[in-house]
Amino acid sequence: MVRIEHKRALMVFRFGDKKFEWPIETRYWRNPILGIGLLALLPIVFSGRPDALSLIATANIYACIAIPLAWQMTGIGRLNFGPQAFVGIGGFIAALASVHFGWGPWATLPFAILGGLFFGFIFSPLTNIAKGLYFSLITLIIPLIFLEITYYFSIFKGETGLYGIAPLVNVSSIKAEYIITGYMALIMMVIFLFVVVKVFDSRIGLYSAAINDDEEVANNLGLNIKRWKIISFVITSTMVAVAGWFAAHYFGTFSGVTYLQLPFMLKILLMVMIGGRGDVYGAVYGAYFVVILEKALTVVGLAHYILFPLILLILLFALKEGIYGLYRMHRYREYYPTIRVRKR
Repeated sequence: MVRIEHKRALMVFRFGDKKFEWPIETRYWRNPILGIGLLALLPIVFSGRPDALSLIATANIYACIAIPLAWQMTGIGRLNFGPQAFVGIGGFIAALASVHFGWGPWATLPFAILGGLFFGFIFSPLTNIAKGLYFSLITLIIPLIFLEITYYFSIFKGETGLYGIAPLVNVSSIKAEYIITGYMALIMMVIFLFVVVKVFDSRIGLYSAAINDDEEVANNLGLNIKRWKIISFVITSTMVAVAGWFAAHYFGTFSGVTYLQLPFMLKILLMVMIGGRGDVYGAVYGAYFVVILEKALTVVGLAHYILFPLILLILLFALKEGIYGLYRMHRYREYYPTIRVRKR
């Protein structure tokens, strides 16, 4: 039997010994709802611009990589320099199954998830074995090794990559296809955002913060940091693999040259750092900012290959708290209310 209790600024749902809390004060949900509503209007506003619709979908796909990476950076207390390896895992599983077996996107999705879980579990011991810089260097090398594998084995088609991948939707109108896939990318991003926000608000988020702050202290307090770091790494890596699956079916082509090289890795990390250094909402800000900036700089021709990373590096040092941090400076209590300890 479900019992519903109403407390100050809080709805409590009880099912047996389980409890689910939902903050009902507007400060907790107003701005996220407004932001999602604004993003939902973009495909309609730019319905006549396929290039803009593709840009919006790309930003959402990148956000789906940056959001779980923001959780991972906190949950394992390490900076992963190789998240694109799992983009490649999910993307190539989807591409190979679609090209060679003729499978559609919903048939390849379970295998992309299983691939993310399997390889995430295989690499997860690194979160406990490798410390600091060594973890970053190892994760930097993994996607580069994967890239060499795509050159060596012809099944991956080397530099050209796999093409002819089944699309996410197949409708007669190209305009409708762009709009539908744009909303699908937005829905996936919102799901990822909701999951990670709920994780950060839960006990798991508290464990992640403790591990990120000081592993030794967390361990001395009785927290099984090895287990929670593995859990965080496996789940977030699987989410990134799903983003790779989506990218393969959305673009209809997938290659290691595009997703496994260092420029793509730097782009994703800068989205997380410029957006808000591990902040979940900041990852969305960073994804849209980086994608729009990259597109805007194409008007200067080949010079954008120099200007784009230069501007991002300047912003990385200038905005120490990220783009989202600028908002938090003025609206700090919006998402971080004061915690009061009451004596019984």
